[in-house]
Amino acid sequence: MSAVNITNVAVLDNPASFLSPFQFEISYECVSSLKDDLEWKLIYVGSAEDETYDQLLESVLVGPVNVGNYRFVLQADPPDPSKIREEDIIGVTVLLLTCSYVGQEFLRVGYYVNNDYDNEQLREEPPQKILIDRIQRNILSDKPRVTKFPINFHPENSETGEQAPPPDQAAEGDGVEEERQPSTNELPHEEENKSDKT
Repeated sequence: MSAVNITNVAVLDNPASFLSPFQFEISYECVSSLKDDLEWKLIYVGSAEDETYDQLLESVLVGPVNVGNYRFVLQADPPDPSKIREEDIIGVTVLLLTCSYVGQEFLRVGYYVNNDYDNEQLREEPPQKILIDRIQRNILSDKPRVTKFPINFHPENSETGEQAPPPDQAAEGDGVEEERQPSTNELPHEEENKSDKT
């Protein structure tokens, strides 16, 4: 059983300009006290084909972690457009919110992000050179993909040093409350009429 359960993630300031900071209000409960901090990360997937284009937008340590309910706002800078191929800026991509404890990822929330021009004329006749300040970002916040990985939250109590089961036994859900298992797909499921990015 997980020592930390996410109860809600609210995407703030959405939709927004591509160059606006990301803001997530994260609520979670801790059912047993932990010695170390939780590490939350926000990752922008720059290309479906090549993970070297992924950008770590923010990494924060949150603690102490005692029994109780918690809420905080995670704010992160937007991705650097110069590190994304031009053909990958417009269209659908993925944003990953992860949480780890002592280097072990136990929670991943994936969101589709749709980037498009804020003007119908620009959408119908896109300029040759990307106008980054005219691109609007829309996070599909009503359909997150939640993946949970079993880890050892109390390694100090493990005399045998046993590791948690491998990630292929992860449980997945389409929302914060739901769970399905097992599956190895850690990104959001593709929706109809979307691009081929995942």
